[in-house]
Parts: sequence; C-alpha cells; structure tokens
Amino acid sequence: MIEWSEQHLMIRDAVRRFVEAEIVPNLEELEHGDMPPYDLLRKLFATFGMDEMARSRFEREIAREKAGEAKAPKTSSSEEEELVPRGRVGAKGDAAAMTMIPIIELCRYCPGMVTAMGVSMGLTGGAVMSKGTLAQKERWGLDLLTLDKIGAWAITEPGSGSDAFGGMKSSARRKEGGGYILNGNKTFITNGPHADTIIFICKLEEEGVPMRERKILNFVLDRGMKGLVQSKAMRKMGLHSSPTGELFLSDVEVETDRLLGESEEQPSRAGAKETFSTERSGVAAMALGIVERCLELSVKYAKERVQFERPIGEFQLVQLKLAKMEVARTNIQNLVFRHIELVDCGRRPTLAESSAMKLYSAQAAMEVALEAVQIYGGNGYMSEYQVEQLCRDAKVLQIYAGTDEIQVSSIARDLLAG
Repeated sequence: MIEWSEQHLMIRDAVRRFVEAEIVPNLEELEHGDMPPYDLLRKLFATFGMDEMARSRFEREIAREKAGEAKAPKTSSSEEEELVPRGRVGAKGDAAAMTMIPIIELCRYCPGMVTAMGVSMGLTGGAVMSKGTLAQKERWGLDLLTLDKIGAWAITEPGSGSDAFGGMKSSARRKEGGGYILNGNKTFITNGPHADTIIFICKLEEEGVPMRERKILNFVLDRGMKGLVQSKAMRKMGLHSSPTGELFLSDVEVETDRLLGESEEQPSRAGAKETFSTERSGVAAMALGIVERCLELSVKYAKERVQFERPIGEFQLVQLKLAKMEVARTNIQNLVFRHIELVDCGRRPTLAESSAMKLYSAQAAMEVALEAVQIYGGNGYMSEYQVEQLCRDAKVLQIYAGTDEIQVSSIARDLLAG
C-alpha cells in the first residue's frame, strides 16, 4: 500500500468533519471537566453505522459457530494479485484501513477517546470473542463491540507494571462445590471507574507451585458485584478524556460460567501477548494522528508568528524542526500502511514487529510534540494552545502497552532467538 485510496480519503474527511463538529466543542469539558467520552463515542458509532456493522459481524460469527462451520479459507497471494490492483489492498486491508482512520482522526484532537474505545472494544470485547465460550460471547460480546456497555481489561497492579505476570498477586481460589473466590487490587485501569464489564486477570492459588509459575486465569465481572469496588477517576498527566481508575476485589464469589473459556487450561499468557501485539500496532495510528496535528499547527504558527521582523518559519532552526516532523510523519504513515498490508495478506505482525512499530512511533510522537511546543515558545506551554495538550497526551504512548524498555527487550529477544 503506497497511499490512501479515494474511498479512504472520503471516509477520513467525513470523520474529520464529525470530530470538528461534535468533539472539538467539548474538548474543554473532556480535558478539564467531568465529561466521560462514552456518549460521544456512541454518537460516532451511530453516525457512521459502526455499531450496526459490529452487530452484523457478531451475528455472522455466532451463526457460524452455532453451525459448527470453520472460517473461510485464506486467499492465496497469487489470487490476491489477480483480484487487487497493484499498490492497492483488498477487502481485508480496506477493513483494517477503515479501523485505523477513525483512530488517526480522533487522535488529532483527543487521543484519550481512542484509548477508552480501544480498551472497551479491542481488549475487553476482543478477549471475550477470542477466548470465550459461545454462551459467554452471547452474554457479553455484542454489548462490548457496539459500545452499549463499557469494558475494562484489568491486568496492571500497584506492584507489577512491566512485570505484569511475574509480579501479579491477584488470586482466584477454588470454592468447595465449584466456582472461585477472587481477591486483588488493580490500578491504572482504563475505563475502570465507569466499566460495566471487566476482564479480571489473576493467578490460580496452587499449593506447592511457585507464585511466578501459577496459572493465569481471566474472569468476566459485572459492575455492582458484591465485593467489587471501582474507584473514582484518577488524576494524571495526559489522556484526561480517558477515565483511569483502580479496582478492589474482596472475596468476590463467581461461578465457572465467568471463567473465560470455562477452562483453567486456557493459554492466558500467550493470549495476553497476542493482545499486546494488537495493542502495540494500534499505537502507530494514534501517533500518526498526534504527529499530523502537531505538524499542521506548527507550520501554521511558523507562518504567522513574527520575531525580529520576520516570520519564524524563515529561520533555519525552525525549518529543521519542521523538516524532522515531516520525516517522522512519513515514517509513521508508512508503518500504518505496512500494518494494513499485513492484515490484507492474512498475517499478524510478530511481537517483535509490533514492538518495533510501537517503539519508533511512540518516540517519534513525543519528539514531534516537544518540538511543536518549542516552536510555539511560551505560548506552547500554555493550555490555551493545543500543542500543550498533545505533548502531555503523547507521553503515555511510551509507557502503556509496554514501556519503551520492554519494546527493546521484545525486539532483541526475538532477534537473538533466530
């Protein structure tokens, strides 16, 4: 893929108009008030029929599963070449592009909304749909995929950040007669304060098994369950439009029908790594939106801001900053195109590939945002100017879904294992 198609650009422009008409006027309340993002996201879904598309895909998948049918076989690469013009992508690639475009456009103004949406649909809904039984998919899947209900994916704990599995202390104890008793504390949980449905990730209490080697289990919890407490939103540096909170579980009793997959033999560690890979690839689209907007604002300001009787865009040091921003924008856009092509070929990026994509995109977004603030000077440090917000929002891309340091380790381990 070498460029957006005309159809992609039409969708982009339509989403951009929606964002500018519906979200930009609410930025102040989203950033500094008490406005959760969910009603605006639902309006976005309804406006572009994304909820109905999700509903149709869900119904087709459930019908196939009930009929015991396998998924359609993948088209060979030679067949793809005959069906798709050179330099373009097919139906699967188009679907991936249509997913990326709203992320990019939302991140030009409000990256936190993408985080809230992605965790609810992609992580929580995705976990139910990939690991759940048919009954569990029907019980929780559709509401999450359409945003009728908000989801949270609870893995991080106060004592375990990058060492998510090794340092995990949340536990599940088997009950006599069946079921489990859950205990633990989760923190930095996106959508935590408002979540209707929560994927709670914990370790099975196994006598004689070292803590770091115990089985990882996923349970589906609902708001209001006895012993489950969801904190109010935490204050943080950026992503103010994405509510983040803590979860406290004290002797929460659940039956086996809430154990995702209804089996203790689910490969939860591998499944979580696959989730991380998907999440890391999505960071590139988020970074692209931030970088595009920072560059756009910086070019405009460089033309208008006059110092020493000249627009600052005439000074070479400012020109160098703008040039490096454009290099970053081009590189990140090409990574997004690469991801779309991989999806079109029916191939998931490896953990190393997705980690490399995230590492570069996150660092580039942070560098571009800092340079945008520098171009604006004192104005850039003021919240009146959007580059201040984008700079705060960009920083989390280097932290969540695995820090920069974890990405380096993932890439290096893969290279050394070859």
